[in-house]
Amino acid sequence: MLSEPCSAQQRVAPFIEGALVESQSDSVFESINPSTGQAFSTIPAGCREDVDRAVAVAARVFGDGRWSDAAPSVKKDRLHELADLIEEAGGALDALDAGDMGKPVGETFGNAKSAAGLMRFYAEAVDKLSGDVYTSDKSSFVTQRRVPRGVVAAVVPWNFPTYNAVLKLAPALAAGNCVVLKPSELSSRSAMCIAGLAMRAGIPPGVVNVVPGLGETVGQALGLHPNVDMLTFTGSTQVGKLMLRYAGESNMKVVMTECGGKSPHIVFDDGMDLDAVGEAVAGMLLINQGQLCSVGSRLLVQRAAESALLERVSACMKRIKIGDALDASTTFGPVVSARQCSRIMHYIETAEAEGARLLTGGGRVLRETGGYFVAPTIFHKVSPTSRIAQEEIFGPVLSVMTFDDEAEAIRIANSTAYGLATYVWTANLSTGLRMARGVRSSVWVNAVRPAGEGAGHAASFEPAAQSGLGTEGGLAGMESYLRRQLVWINHA
Repeated sequence: MLSEPCSAQQRVAPFIEGALVESQSDSVFESINPSTGQAFSTIPAGCREDVDRAVAVAARVFGDGRWSDAAPSVKKDRLHELADLIEEAGGALDALDAGDMGKPVGETFGNAKSAAGLMRFYAEAVDKLSGDVYTSDKSSFVTQRRVPRGVVAAVVPWNFPTYNAVLKLAPALAAGNCVVLKPSELSSRSAMCIAGLAMRAGIPPGVVNVVPGLGETVGQALGLHPNVDMLTFTGSTQVGKLMLRYAGESNMKVVMTECGGKSPHIVFDDGMDLDAVGEAVAGMLLINQGQLCSVGSRLLVQRAAESALLERVSACMKRIKIGDALDASTTFGPVVSARQCSRIMHYIETAEAEGARLLTGGGRVLRETGGYFVAPTIFHKVSPTSRIAQEEIFGPVLSVMTFDDEAEAIRIANSTAYGLATYVWTANLSTGLRMARGVRSSVWVNAVRPAGEGAGHAASFEPAAQSGLGTEGGLAGMESYLRRQLVWINHA
């Protein structure tokens, strides 16, 4: 039986064919509130047997067509209902994420309401994709249609638990697949709630399944499983490479990965409003304590503008309220875990040894709470080849570098192993277009601080280099969950 949907008492256990079941694993993982450092529950570590049971159900349900063969109008109605339920439970979902991993309840970026909007986009996309009919001779009819892949395993990270679960579930379900979702062991409760809401929305049992547990148990078992048809993963580059290896060792399943990033802001001294730039650079780093894959963690600024811009960024960093993520007045919460806190502090402690100069922050705060709070930190005079400029820290640490011209800016921007996002700040459209041609990642060109929704959920993104493989978001992202089937009819 399900516990009360989206309550703090939500039980974390395998959710298979519409019901919570006992895990076959005897091991458990302790859940810690990062604002206090205190344990509040345990979750099963998970095992191959849990995964086998969930995949078998998903494969059977996909095969019987109760969802894959449902009329587009039925899928659309059920997904719209699920979106409404997610929004209705938004406050509770945001509170679960705050308690699990420290995202402040007042932070609107990537919250439950935005997840509901994403679900509505894909509900409307159900009947918007089409196939192709090819020109052929008079004795044949040649077409290509898009069909669901089958069983999709979705392995999601801890940083935006509700939103990331929906980011995988929505397009996979809209495409007609069945899903086995593995949430992070650090933030499992909201995924359990969403599974319960899917049942209330009328999505057939067995279409949405959740197997909680550790990466080395559940994640590996999903990657190696011969009856998983597609694996979609968001997380570190290191684990993304493992998923690709698991696919090769098993059934050559399709793998889509969105992995690490070391995204730069590139700021030109050509008439930009530095107040707006400073607010945007600091604001992005403060979202979820810098635990955002596309965060602009490198600031490349044209030499003449460095001092003025750093004054503004530093000032913005100080206008925060650090505290418990469950406090509505908090604007900057803890990082997710003791391990992540230690990792961030290691980067901070070694940065100066590499020649970087600490401008602000640089230490833990609110130690008396027992929580994992790290002050927003800025280093300048950073070498582009140093560790803090090359490696993903996943925390509130900004590395500042200077450049003289466009060519140098492009060289530094492309100098890491990643290629996820770049933010160009220029008042000159031609400069922005040249940078978009020169930088390998997705590029945002800003003449002013971004406002509004832009393209919203219709925009899709494809990472480059070691930031991942495959397209996510928009209609193109939904196509990732579909296979192109050729149908060739020869007739008299």
